[in-house]
Formats: sequence, C-alpha cells, structure tokens
Amino acid sequence: MAMKAITAAISANSKLGWGSRALYSSFSSLPFNPPQNNAQKPPPADPSTNLFVSGLSKRTTTEGLRDAFAKFGEVVHAKVVTDRASGYSKGFGFVTYATIEEAGEAVKGMDGQYLDGWVIFAEYARPRPPLPNLNNSPTRQGQW
Repeated sequence: MAMKAITAAISANSKLGWGSRALYSSFSSLPFNPPQNNAQKPPPADPSTNLFVSGLSKRTTTEGLRDAFAKFGEVVHAKVVTDRASGYSKGFGFVTYATIEEAGEAVKGMDGQYLDGWVIFAEYARPRPPLPNLNNSPTRQGQW
C-alpha cells in the first residue's frame, strides 16, 4: 500500500517536472554550493621558551609531559590543563624551557610524535590576548 502511494507521488512529481528528488529533498531546487574555506591560519608565534602542546591523550599527566620533553633540555615548568570535574586532561598543555634553543629543539623533536598513543603537536605559545572590558566601565588601576 505504501509503495503505491510513493509511486503515485513520484509520477505526479515527474508530470510537474520536479523529478523524484523533489519528493525526498526540500532543497532540491537550490544549487549546491560547497562551503568556502576562508579561514586563514594565524602567523606562527615568535620563538620563546614557552611551548603549547596539543593533541594530548586524556591519560597524559603533567609528569608524563615533563618526562617526554626533558630529553631536549631543562624543563622549568610543565602543565597539562585538566577538567575540573573529571580531573582528566583537556588535550593540551604547556612546557617552559630554560633557553630558547632548547625550546626550538623540543618543537623540532616532538611535533608530530606519539605520546601515550596519540599524535601530539608542539609549537611556540602565543601570548594571551588582553581580556575585554565586560561592563563597559573605565578600567580601575590600583583601586582594588
């Protein structure tokens, strides 16, 4: 019974010139335009001693991150950013080296390598942009 209704609808649509596609799609009369990829990558960050590491596994710990990057020089600070509720890694972290040369070697050595079964990406960290003024009032300097 349902097949008769579908074939009747298809034959009615084909008499109108719509074809069977109009029966199944509400956008059949619109041309298909693939999305445009206009997003541009930001320029690479200036070399610094602070590295941003992304692609970390949820199992990666701060100690594991420090140990993985310690073979390239003196790690001053390492931190895996974790979720407050679960305590698991959010998938990124930061590593700080004593010198820019050591940080450069770490970027070359660890970018695209495996850590805890996941491919990680290491790059120079970008400085955090200034926070916007949320209440549109003048900034208070030294009045706290």
